[in-house]
Amino acid sequence: MKFKIGDQQIKEIEKVLDCTFTKRGNQYRSVLYNEESQRKLTLEIYPDIAIGKNEGNLISVFTSSAHAQLHFCSGFVASEMLGEVTFVGEHSGHLSGIIIEKDAAFSIYSNVDNNLLTEDFTKLGPEVMLSGIALSLAEHLLDEK
Repeated sequence: MKFKIGDQQIKEIEKVLDCTFTKRGNQYRSVLYNEESQRKLTLEIYPDIAIGKNEGNLISVFTSSAHAQLHFCSGFVASEMLGEVTFVGEHSGHLSGIIIEKDAAFSIYSNVDNNLLTEDFTKLGPEVMLSGIALSLAEHLLDEK
């Protein structure tokens, strides 16, 4: 079954990120601001829109110095304990993800081999380990093969 983002999922994201989304047409938009660090992040979620010849979920993030997008978002994990939401998309055994922190920061990991999520992290190099750990929260969302 294809993953859908609707009002219920948006409420879950709002709760974890301590924010409010504004809905305009088929777009949800929220601005996160961290006064202490003077960071501002805009998160836009486009459920089920045309992306080329296909349709899917688009996650778009804007900061004063970066713009990132995740096409064909296939799921997310909202962690109150970590204060972050991990959006993921999977293609051909590889995972990409954008992690949004409630403190108005984000990280992006692209084209990570799905097998890294189940590896013994202590045997991975530190430059590889971080992506596996960061995206491992979403392991249960991966397509079962």
